[in-house]
Amino acid sequence: MTGGKAALAVSMGDPAGIGLDLTLSAWRNREQLNLPPFFLIGDPEALESRAVTLGFRVPLTEATPENAASEFSRALPVLPVRLPAPVKSGSPDPANAKAVVEAIRLAVELTMTGRARAVVTNPIAKSVLYSAGFEFPGHTEYLAHLATEALGRPVTPVMLLAGPELRVAPVTIHIPLGDVPGALTTEAIVDTAEIMAGDLQRRFGVKAPRIAISGLNPHAGEDGALGTEDGEIIVPAVAQLRARGIDVSGPLPADTMFHAEARSTYDAALCMYHDQALIPAKTLGFHDSVNATLGLPFVRTSPDHGTAFSLAGSGTARPDSLIAAIRLADAMSSSETERRSSAA
Repeated sequence: MTGGKAALAVSMGDPAGIGLDLTLSAWRNREQLNLPPFFLIGDPEALESRAVTLGFRVPLTEATPENAASEFSRALPVLPVRLPAPVKSGSPDPANAKAVVEAIRLAVELTMTGRARAVVTNPIAKSVLYSAGFEFPGHTEYLAHLATEALGRPVTPVMLLAGPELRVAPVTIHIPLGDVPGALTTEAIVDTAEIMAGDLQRRFGVKAPRIAISGLNPHAGEDGALGTEDGEIIVPAVAQLRARGIDVSGPLPADTMFHAEARSTYDAALCMYHDQALIPAKTLGFHDSVNATLGLPFVRTSPDHGTAFSLAGSGTARPDSLIAAIRLADAMSSSETERRSSAA
């Protein structure tokens, strides 16, 4: 267990989903897994009710960020954010959407002010939040909005899926596939790769990151025969990145980038769109990959799965990805702290 450090802030996610189940399971296994201290930002009554449903004997304590680490060994610390409507496992209620968003906002605020060490977010149901007026495509964009507001300057988020066998990020994220070619630019590829390289050094401890860049079209365009975007947009990005001293390769055919021999040649892969990146990530590490947002002024991780409403309260939801997210948040924030200390 990490000693002498602030605890990690874990947002509750949609309380009707499996986030509460996973958080309870993670705390129950804290000693066996040697997990760093964390506290949940959420509704204590909803958490206690879910523990009863699951048959878990988990003591809860209402805590502050400052005493969460000292309380963690004896009880699950909870920083209360009350829900206005009762929670029924598997049945999301838009009436609770504002509290779900508030838990995320508070986790970011506490981390940016140094009262928490990193943000770990449980899964949300975007459609439920949209019905309550949520204006962002997802977690990633909302976190960037909060960081931009706090810093007074634009922040570019990069969604990285990190697992035991692969780290991969998409340039475009939550947009329809048909919109990808029009949204893809040389500048976006360069910016994303630079953020990846910087965070791989600062937060993952990779001294000289190697990044493999995929093509957009089959066979990376086949010299223009299967599409011109690879030559017109991606090739110039690769040249610019190399000129800036970043070790990149590409554009590479996406269908040959992810076997074991290919993965041994790079530290992270950069893909052009959501599924091109997430399909190999989830195939290689479905239960233990983590969604980490790069480019933010704070560390944020999350399980790489959704709310799984059908599993909520059943006792069958696996906590592996949340546990991996907690571990990675601890490692990323520790690496950044160590890097700052050595540079001072």
